[in-house]
Amino acid sequence: TLRFTLPSGQRVTSFWNGSATQNGSEVTVRNLSYNGILTPLVGTAWLGFQGSPTGANVAPTDFTLNGTPCTVS
Repeated sequence: TLRFTLPSGQRVTSFWNGSATQNGSEVTVRNLSYNGILTPLVGTAWLGFQGSPTGANVAPTDFTLNGTPCTVS
């Protein structure tokens, strides 16, 4: 489970390679049936979304993966 926070007023409008729900500014993403297990040979999951900003378009913050904080590069 990936979680991140969008700035106030931003909304996820579409998401790919995951199932996203949004509650206020918090977005929760869960895997789909075909990408739920990452192995040493396939240790990367690609996902993305389109959003609709109100005001300035600022990057999401506070990423966690399965409850562990993540850095974004």
